Amino acid sequence: MIRVLLADDEAMIRAGVKAILATDPGIEVVAEAGDGHEAVELARLHRPDVVLLDIRMPRLDGLGAAEELRRAVPAAALVVLTTFSEDAYIERALGSGVSGFLLKSGDPRELIAGVRAVAEGAAFLSPVVARRVIDTLGGARFSRAADARTRLAPLTGREREVVALVGAGLSNQEIAERLHVVEATVKAHVSAVLGRVGLRNRVQLAILAYEAGLVPGA
Repeated sequence: MIRVLLADDEAMIRAGVKAILATDPGIEVVAEAGDGHEAVELARLHRPDVVLLDIRMPRLDGLGAAEELRRAVPAAALVVLTTFSEDAYIERALGSGVSGFLLKSGDPRELIAGVRAVAEGAAFLSPVVARRVIDTLGGARFSRAADARTRLAPLTGREREVVALVGAGLSNQEIAERLHVVEATVKAHVSAVLGRVGLRNRVQLAILAYEAGLVPGA
């Protein structure tokens, strides 16, 4: 059972997200918070596997909550619920160690897929959000396509395969099964690649994979 904490200051949004997640018998919403401070307190109490965070909340916004949650419950995967008007928050969210971005108005199936993916250790970006992340950061923190390919050029063929599969949203276990290796080997590849290209987490690596054209349809 994947235990989820849902944080959003709008009760109707929480109700809608909870109803969608309830359609999957393997996911349980264990707590709901109306602001960032409450989210941190409830996370300490319930120790969820995944925390879904709205960005704009009173007292402490979702990004401030993400930074505190990273310290309070480091095992929890953090997912930002975003809208088209919140591109300015993306880079700060990436620096907060979030595992995924989901669009509030997106396909309900993506919400379930995203929760499952990050619970298994993968990064998850809905396709629309991935494109907007790339567009937002393309000229700043992340290079454009040619530069992204240059950054990944020194990687071995197997490392590039791993990066492409991270970009496609696969967990370490799924990548291991796809490549017919043990999960520990995949973890070692991911850690090595993050260090070599100067990134902090799987979401940043997934974005770089998108930017370099390693992900089909990117």
